[in-house]
Amino acid sequence: MILCLDIGNSQIYGGVFDKDKLLFHFRRSSKSASSSDEIGVFLRSVLRENAVEPHSISKIAVCTVVPEVLHSLKNACRKYFNNMVPFVLQAGVKTGLNIKYRNPLELGSDRIANAIAVTHLYPEENIIIIDMGTATTFCAVSAAREFLGGAIIPGLRISMNALEANTSKLPTVEIIEAQTALAKTTIEGIQSGLYFGHLGAIKEIVSRLTKEAFNNAPARVIGTGGFSSLFHESKIFDDEIPDLVLIGLYIAHNLNENTLRRNHATQHVEV
Repeated sequence: MILCLDIGNSQIYGGVFDKDKLLFHFRRSSKSASSSDEIGVFLRSVLRENAVEPHSISKIAVCTVVPEVLHSLKNACRKYFNNMVPFVLQAGVKTGLNIKYRNPLELGSDRIANAIAVTHLYPEENIIIIDMGTATTFCAVSAAREFLGGAIIPGLRISMNALEANTSKLPTVEIIEAQTALAKTTIEGIQSGLYFGHLGAIKEIVSRLTKEAFNNAPARVIGTGGFSSLFHESKIFDDEIPDLVLIGLYIAHNLNENTLRRNHATQHVEV
């Protein structure tokens, strides 16, 4: 079994694959101060709560946009998973993508994982990925497996926190799917503004990416990330795949498996 972990700015999102089947997934708040023991104990606990014994995990794959957590995670893998060295999706590994970013090192590994996933799920299609997490990211991936670029805007929670932190009277509210733009209370007004403001931004950016990346050729729009389900009724996505980043990370691990075996063998000989 392979344990896949996406470590974001707000959450650790993980799942366990048995062959090509995702058995379950989980989330926990991510803190830069998390120790290797905190991470290791949590991972072993969540595995057992889902009827998977930790010794059943043969490999661990990771992508992260929070480098300071990676050291603790690697130590947790060694201490709590039989001295295991995780695969990290980063510069230099095989992705199957032609990345057109001016500086590919700037590109978040979660966005790369999403792009890997869509090129396998939708071969020979133009794709726009909208990942709605701490930030909302937009990625254009061509039918030729080119990562063409995209856009980044503040996510819904960042936007709400900015309102609360920078105004004297506006409260923190629950982020929901608003039913009307014409709100009658302050709380409903914030919820309406967050929802429809984000919806409008998504529609505009998708329209521009379709024109600029694909010359107005058809592009499938894929929604993923924690907040994507809020927009299900709006029909802005052709498909919603909550586990897209885990699927991409699993595929990336498999693409690099031969290299991983060679590295492991070399480490074993050196020891």
